[in-house]
Amino acid sequence: MEDKKKRMRELVDTLNQAAKAYYAEDREIMSNYEYDALYDELLGLEKETGMVLANSPTHRVGYEAVDSLPKERHESPMLSLDKTKDVEQLRSFIGRHRTLLSWKMDGLTIVLTYRNGVLEKAVTRGNGIIGEVVTNNARTFVNLPLQIPYQGELIIRGEAIINYPDFEKINEEIDDVDAKYKNPRNLCSGSVRQLNNKVTAQRHVYLYAFSLVRAIPEPDFKNSREQQFLWLQKQGFTTVEWRAVTADTLDDAMHYFSTQVAENEFPSDGLVALYDDIAYGDSLGTTAKYPRNAYAFKWADEKRTTHLLEVEWSPSRTGLLNPVAVFEPVELEGTTVTRASVHNVSIVKELQLGIGDELEVYKANMIIPQIAENLTRSGTLPIPDKCPVCGGHAEIRAVNEAQSLYCENPDCPAKAMKSYTLFVSRDALNIEGLSEATLEKFMAHGLIHSFVDIFHLDQHKNVIVAMDGFGLKSYENLQASVEKAKHTTLSRFLYGCGIPNIGLATAKLICRAFQEDPDKVRNADVEELSAIDGIGTVIAEGYVQWWTEPRHREMFDSVLRELELTREYDQQTENRLQGKVFVITGSLEHFSNRNALKEFIEKQGGKVTGSVSSKTDYLINNDVQSTSAKNKKARELGIPILSEEDFLRLMEKPASGITEEYSGIPKKDEI
Repeated sequence: MEDKKKRMRELVDTLNQAAKAYYAEDREIMSNYEYDALYDELLGLEKETGMVLANSPTHRVGYEAVDSLPKERHESPMLSLDKTKDVEQLRSFIGRHRTLLSWKMDGLTIVLTYRNGVLEKAVTRGNGIIGEVVTNNARTFVNLPLQIPYQGELIIRGEAIINYPDFEKINEEIDDVDAKYKNPRNLCSGSVRQLNNKVTAQRHVYLYAFSLVRAIPEPDFKNSREQQFLWLQKQGFTTVEWRAVTADTLDDAMHYFSTQVAENEFPSDGLVALYDDIAYGDSLGTTAKYPRNAYAFKWADEKRTTHLLEVEWSPSRTGLLNPVAVFEPVELEGTTVTRASVHNVSIVKELQLGIGDELEVYKANMIIPQIAENLTRSGTLPIPDKCPVCGGHAEIRAVNEAQSLYCENPDCPAKAMKSYTLFVSRDALNIEGLSEATLEKFMAHGLIHSFVDIFHLDQHKNVIVAMDGFGLKSYENLQASVEKAKHTTLSRFLYGCGIPNIGLATAKLICRAFQEDPDKVRNADVEELSAIDGIGTVIAEGYVQWWTEPRHREMFDSVLRELELTREYDQQTENRLQGKVFVITGSLEHFSNRNALKEFIEKQGGKVTGSVSSKTDYLINNDVQSTSAKNKKARELGIPILSEEDFLRLMEKPASGITEEYSGIPKKDEI
């Protein structure tokens, strides 16, 4: 059975990759014959095992949006577990009983009900008495079986989690620092409780079964929780990893788990000990709060002493100034730690912080650095009354019964962090090494107050080199990137200014229309802009309105003085592809990537779109004979399909020749 499950997983992954390549990327990684053979093999295994895995192409889950999540009362209250951080107390609980020791996963608990082999219902833990129905969302969990061999009524509990790699990937795609998720548990909770299960599917949620509540009729589990786990695995569920222990063998298991936790890709905040003997465990009953057959072990936090060097007041887009303690480096849980968030002014006061104080620090749940205690408690740290970024007035406010520090200046650069992030982004000035986190750090140290300051960071070399996470090499790399950014094009600079509705493509249209003259670009009126193909009245009016702000013009002029603009368009060749619309698909050989080819076409006056339509003049695809969706569409519309070499030969023709028949392929308007 295990071999068949493994093969089914392989088939699901392979078939889904093939479908994604075909439908979303217009490329084929296998023939239709191969796909059909694998599909039929999967269908046969599903029939043989009575099991359908999540994401199986034979049972594609439809996406559905709902207005709200219904609430439902659990049949019996879901209790918490009594817990300890003391191994000896855990050993005392185990005593002479065979006990299963497993991961205590840090996610969202879900109760799942199957009837007649099909997933019928999924409900969150909620407050332990009433939860929310998330059945549609659960059907998108990566590893949850939608259909199982067992045909009775089955109720299980499991932990929905999001792995660290997926958590980090999702956070990387969020530009707003304030909007980033704090930990995988928060992300998972939000993902499972979405009103549109398409969002849940995109988040890659996994489900680990940890408890069998009821099975009717009940299989013979031989009075063993371990047999229940093994049975659940045969039904297609992924269960938590466990080890059977006694008081005498506990130490070996604890060594394994405490070593492995640092290697795991999933979040865990401890271990769960569960008596293997079902009848004995059930006979113990419960207290008002805890079941007596299980116990939780929380990791004892490794602590180190160090000394406070400074407190950075890190700015955010809301004006909140977050205190961050910077201390002498210490080794915690295998990594070097030098800083920890202090969260707010209330905690700063509670800890009675002062520069030079001796601190006791640890990693909460072996992950997040925290201050456990201030052993000195000098209380000499002043709370600033000025914003470190703009120098404006900073005021303490009470928010949710906690005191926090806010910058009161509405024009504080930190509140426009998104504009700085855009300014240094790849399609704008492309300054590598200036992430949003680094920009915040530089602002917290008062190094950046305007865009121009970015070009003069060399004045703060000593400060930057001494910063946590920096060094001489990082500083030199950053300076090299800043120098490189000074040599750019007007369209990149215009895009980086952050004018509403002006993306890079629109910026290029404007700069080309005004011969890349900065004065003409900033003084264009609505009528001139509206005359440019691709720019409507609304965009034109917004563009002109932006330039009426004196601070915008001042910023543009001051940055312009720092730049050496290079021409983007050759007046003699820029009209060779004027009015021609291209679509690019597939891999390239002569150009480094699609963006490079797109830029080349645009320099010649052409336009590149993402989909084939009646307005398309040429489709560029090195696999001319491909049966991809875009190739099929192009053939239906009579649109020439060019390889790169075809395209480059096309470019060798006189501009007038580009409108003529090419390589024996009739133009679509001649069909």
